[in-house]
Amino acid sequence: MLSRVADSLYWMSRYLERAEHTARVTGVHLNLMLELEPEAEGPRWLRVLASLGNKEPVVGDAYDAAQTYALEQMIASITAARENARQVREQISSEMWEQLNRLYHESKRMGTPEFWEAQPHDLLFAIMQSSHEFQGVTDSTMIHGQGWQFIQIGRFMERVQATARLIDLHFGEFFRESGDAVNASEHMEWIGLLRSCTAFEAYCKVYTAEMRPERVAEFLLLNPEFPHSVRFAVDQLRRSLESANDATGRKSDRLGKLAGRLTASLSYTPLEEIMANLHDFLLNILRLCGNIHSGIYQVYISYPIEAALEA
Repeated sequence: MLSRVADSLYWMSRYLERAEHTARVTGVHLNLMLELEPEAEGPRWLRVLASLGNKEPVVGDAYDAAQTYALEQMIASITAARENARQVREQISSEMWEQLNRLYHESKRMGTPEFWEAQPHDLLFAIMQSSHEFQGVTDSTMIHGQGWQFIQIGRFMERVQATARLIDLHFGEFFRESGDAVNASEHMEWIGLLRSCTAFEAYCKVYTAEMRPERVAEFLLLNPEFPHSVRFAVDQLRRSLESANDATGRKSDRLGKLAGRLTASLSYTPLEEIMANLHDFLLNILRLCGNIHSGIYQVYISYPIEAALEA
């Protein structure tokens, strides 16, 4: 596979996952405005901004800043996903292109400031629905070869990092090492975190509806069966990296070791040890993801010509 094809498939998938994550988190916190006291809105929207990757200082109202940032990020991500898909049009199915192209035009129609201010949930629903449909169409209509593996790598790389940031910021603000159930004022905030990861119903099936921070952390970090847990996404990322490695002549032990280290940290670190240093644990996950991302570029995308000649 050409390096430009791998690059475009990888980023097409990452950008679409980013748009879906932004829409989901924004929608959850818009709904929380109906449940929480008005004085909680400012800090909560600042936290949302940080979890979505904003690094600029916030001037003025945090809610307005978050809405502007979320809208711009969703539109930019969908536009970038479509452009990457256009560059590899011959590598993806017609159904995939049609789904992504439809989302692009819908987002342009509903992504104007006037429409967004009046009916934000319409755009959020369209993005989430179309992203899920695109994943289904991809799995149903594309050969599950090397190109499909790069799509999975992009999707789960983005998911691991986005979920880890979300958990880190939330626990940094609300976690108290008491072992007790959360109080009434913070109950909805913990439900909001689970809903931001599409995890509330799944969490209740495993632990009941009682909100205990350690259980929330265990579920979102370590559950191997829930698609939006960090453990599940890391397992899928590792499998796709191994499959891509097996399908190419440019083998990489380094990528396999990095993915194995990431998997081992989630598989074998006791929950008590994780909770004692949760922030550092999550930073290490993000650091390893950054190293894997760099390794993907070194091995598959921006490798020197000598490496290609040797393969």
